[in-house]
Amino acid sequence: MTATEFGIVYAVHIITSHFGSVASKVCECLLRRGPLSSREISRLAESDINHTKVKDILYLLIHHNCVQAFSIDPPDGSESKATVQYIALFRNIIHGARYNKFSKVVNEELGSQCSGLLDGLLSNGRLTLEQLIDRDRDSKKPMGSEAIRDSLQKLVAARFIERVPSPEPVLGNKDEGPAQKKRGAKASKIFKEPESLEERILEAATPVDAIRFPFIFEQGSSSTVADDDSNIPEGKRKQPEVDYSSGPSNEVIWRPNFEELIRRLRHKACVEIVKERRDEGCANVMKAMLEVGRSQEKKAKTDKSVPMSMGSIYEELIKTDAGREMTQARVEACLEQLSATSSYLPAFVIESDDSYIVVVMRRYGKEAFRMFRYLSQEDRFVETDKIADAALTEKKDTPQIVLKMWKDGYLHMQKLAVTGVYMPFLLWKVNKLIVSRRMLDEMYHASLNLSLRLTHEKDSEKELLLLPMEKLEGALKERRNKYRAKSVLLTSASFKLDDAILLFHDF
Repeated sequence: MTATEFGIVYAVHIITSHFGSVASKVCECLLRRGPLSSREISRLAESDINHTKVKDILYLLIHHNCVQAFSIDPPDGSESKATVQYIALFRNIIHGARYNKFSKVVNEELGSQCSGLLDGLLSNGRLTLEQLIDRDRDSKKPMGSEAIRDSLQKLVAARFIERVPSPEPVLGNKDEGPAQKKRGAKASKIFKEPESLEERILEAATPVDAIRFPFIFEQGSSSTVADDDSNIPEGKRKQPEVDYSSGPSNEVIWRPNFEELIRRLRHKACVEIVKERRDEGCANVMKAMLEVGRSQEKKAKTDKSVPMSMGSIYEELIKTDAGREMTQARVEACLEQLSATSSYLPAFVIESDDSYIVVVMRRYGKEAFRMFRYLSQEDRFVETDKIADAALTEKKDTPQIVLKMWKDGYLHMQKLAVTGVYMPFLLWKVNKLIVSRRMLDEMYHASLNLSLRLTHEKDSEKELLLLPMEKLEGALKERRNKYRAKSVLLTSASFKLDDAILLFHDF
């Protein structure tokens, strides 16, 4: 996920609200400066935090899946030892504002007991089965140890939770790249080097699925799923068989699987879009297609699904009450509608250009909207007069409008000097990468403002909220009702804005 300026400020605010200001200083240092050792953090953090305190905070953030430790092998011939460094996981920190959404997804699919178990992992970061049982005993309505075990198995089977990754993966020296050079021709075509250091670290820390989701593979000794080498990704076959995700008592430690939770939210949004633009029947078919292809998705943001047969789609569809009401002919008709345009295929297609244009129209008006849409469609540098002609706007007003959009970062300008002409021609183009980053930054800014306002409302009515509702009368009761209305409004706005961020960036 892109860490913009206000994205970092928003992430720091989330850490502050969860763990306090001292932890936020350490996290901000990592977000702004990149991977650092613990001693570098204690030296560079914008407050006097000693080295021991920094290490304690790092362990806390690691426990809550906000930071990952790693080390890089020194170059060949070097006598220096690999230094442990730490990197902030921006995506996981932002997920801290989405816990209610994750809990709702699990509740809809697996029930309240499983969602309650997930809530414990979301609030505590990482827990063993024994800790989950102890937590249940202290609750007002205990489920019992057997119910906890059954719910845990359901969550692992659905991949909503996973075994914790390697605490300190070791990355190979990137300049050497021996693993990539020694691969065969076929493997080299499939293998793609991660785009960023964070992705490399997470890839190295993630165990194979047989270790990551052990309950799925415990189907008896005759099962060859966990032992079959073809089921293990190329980059993970040589990992040492060490139970690094177990506690001191050799018990497995579990944590939420954010990747799967985001995938479910993405699929849910996809079905809702199809239901809105087509009908409920097409939405049911889309849901069945996503269920069939989900196990083959290697990452949450998958561009295209795997090919699937009509039989497999219909077989999945009739597992639901709504699907059993549909005949095969009706399913075929829905598939024809879905395949009429690529936007309705199982690949989640978001028309980003449209979202840009809507923002431009609201901010700059209809004339700027027409100019921006024209430049977006052209996808090249265009001179000012041609923009005016294409957008049907006055040529005297066009320079002011495009210049305003350029100052705000929505357009890219290029000056073209012509021999014999005193004033250079100005050419304009939509830089979609810069625009998308700027829009994302503005969304984070708005989310931050809503969260700060909600915190302010809570702090200003702190004493009032301590009083029992049934004892409030007159002006106090009216104040409490006003606070509740404000809280509901701000929370709803935050949820909708986060939906827009997910739709715009994560989906």
